Amino acid sequence: MGIPSERIDRLLALAREAVVDDEYDRAREYVGLARRIAERNRCGVPAEFSRKTCGDCGVYLRPGKTSRVRLRPGRVVVRCRECGSTARYPFD
Repeated sequence: MGIPSERIDRLLALAREAVVDDEYDRAREYVGLARRIAERNRCGVPAEFSRKTCGDCGVYLRPGKTSRVRLRPGRVVVRCRECGSTARYPFD
């Protein structure tokens, strides 16, 4: 694991803590920084990172606080409570 991957993991942890403290703007900035680091270093973002952040508004998705999670036949539906965007993932 290189330095960019470690920084992305650390920024994801900081975004999680910011959401717990109800500081969504700070969480959004951490997510933006992590995406920028991934693009600049061409390392890509982990699947965990992309599923736990909103693709539209960039907030960290925490079930019950910033997102709503529903189970449908064959997929998981995650809706962002900040912007209302929906992401659907197949069962793994």
